[in-house]
Amino acid sequence: MAFESKIRTIQWIDNVSRMVDQTKVPYEYVTVDIKTGQEMFDAIQTMIVRGAPAIGIAGAHGVVLYAQELKKEGLSRDEFVKELIKKSEYLKTSRPTAVNLMWAVQKQIDVITSSDSDIDGIISELTQNAIRMEEEDISINKRIGDNGAEVVPKGATILTHCNAGALATVGYGTALGVVRSAFAKDNTVQVFSDETRPRQQGSRITTFELKMDGIPVTMITDGMCSYFMKKGMIDMVVVGADRIAANGDTANKIGTYTVAIAAKYHNIPFYIAAPLSTIDTSIKTGDEIPIEERSHEEVTHINGKRVCAEGINVINPGFDVTPHELITGIITEVGILKPDYNKSIAEAFNRK
Repeated sequence: MAFESKIRTIQWIDNVSRMVDQTKVPYEYVTVDIKTGQEMFDAIQTMIVRGAPAIGIAGAHGVVLYAQELKKEGLSRDEFVKELIKKSEYLKTSRPTAVNLMWAVQKQIDVITSSDSDIDGIISELTQNAIRMEEEDISINKRIGDNGAEVVPKGATILTHCNAGALATVGYGTALGVVRSAFAKDNTVQVFSDETRPRQQGSRITTFELKMDGIPVTMITDGMCSYFMKKGMIDMVVVGADRIAANGDTANKIGTYTVAIAAKYHNIPFYIAAPLSTIDTSIKTGDEIPIEERSHEEVTHINGKRVCAEGINVINPGFDVTPHELITGIITEVGILKPDYNKSIAEAFNRK
């Protein structure tokens, strides 16, 4: 029996993008309506919406919002197309690491450039494309979950880092999609969730959604993973991804690389769960992945309160890159990819 999550992260409704405001989780579970392209840019940048697949859908919605605004300006069709492409390219810059954003916005640009319709027709085509991507995301994530469940041992404790769940996608999850599908087959499966400093997506979001869905979860701080691995309390690691290079090197939330090193030392399988849209075959290795540098206040403050001395120097990369040598497999909608990743990734795109 398939597991059905109660969460719907983002949805196109009544000509607006309705999304869960993830900056308020777990204190509140509320939605916000994004009505303009600039509001969408800001929502992505400030992490009202976060998680690579969800950001991608937000980008697709954002292009529609920009189109709706431009229609009101009385432009000719050619001017409308030119300005809409310019705004779409701008939207891609809202967050640089998650390739799903660029992928989804480019899908919308492809609709714009290939359409023979008038302005209203283009807007209709963009809207339908965005809705189609929403529904595809849920379907893809369920296939990822089912594929990943095949390698989850009975009664396993799965360590996650950050949030790659329903709230990082449209509504099922990549890494937590694997958890959900495994739990549907074996309700003794449980999760250890890394806190994930500095924005605590693991403690704030992963624990929240697993508790909502009735899946057992234990929260640990980021520095505890090797302790529990040594004690034999973690059977496997499953994390999401923001961008995967052609050789399998994977960018994910900062701290993932550390978890992968610890897992390798303790002979614990370390899996990435991500759709093929997260794989960027235009880059050969993880060295080419741009790493977002985020606000220093994410580190120096918690809930608006300073937690260190004034004037402390801070470096705050949002992501790190796990080398492919540390990755047991990449769980996708077309199956679990294994080393040699250059070969298996190329083959996966051929099977798509």
